[in-house]
Amino acid sequence: MASIYDFKIKNRKGEEISLGDYKGKALLVVNTATGCGFTPQYEGLEKLYSKYHDKGLEILDFPCNQFGHQAPGSDDEIHEFCTAKYKTTFDQLAKIEVNGDGAEPLWTYLKAEVSEDPEPKGMKNKLAMKAISKIPGVSKEKGFIKWNFTKFLVDRDGKVVARFGPTDEPLDFEDKIKEVL
Repeated sequence: MASIYDFKIKNRKGEEISLGDYKGKALLVVNTATGCGFTPQYEGLEKLYSKYHDKGLEILDFPCNQFGHQAPGSDDEIHEFCTAKYKTTFDQLAKIEVNGDGAEPLWTYLKAEVSEDPEPKGMKNKLAMKAISKIPGVSKEKGFIKWNFTKFLVDRDGKVVARFGPTDEPLDFEDKIKEVL
């Protein structure tokens, strides 16, 4: 069986990075989009990063244009948008796909480790996910990423310990992050 540390990813400059470089760190791996209704989650992601980076948290931000083409632009343009609008200090990686034949292997692994998003909390979030599930092309297959801002939490030992859905606000699972730190 593969370990998360066996994967290589690309930064926004196209340079290969080994996830082995993150051994001993807690990781929050997120597929993002700059033109999505969930894009304001960047604020919560940055708050978590600012608060816990010195304690060992890394955020791996993967822009993804698969859902409603809501991540237009180049990797550098996405980075400029995030740093200007949301003051992000964590780096965005290269744009990827999370589902289908072109899915980034890391994301295939993550989906296999924790295959389903938790049930959305609150009526607003349930309605949002119900509306998303009706969009043509959104997969209802088990394990597939349903939309932007799906988040995976990986502990310091490289174990995928949780999956959070698009409607799960980053600050709502801060306690889970503290547990893995």
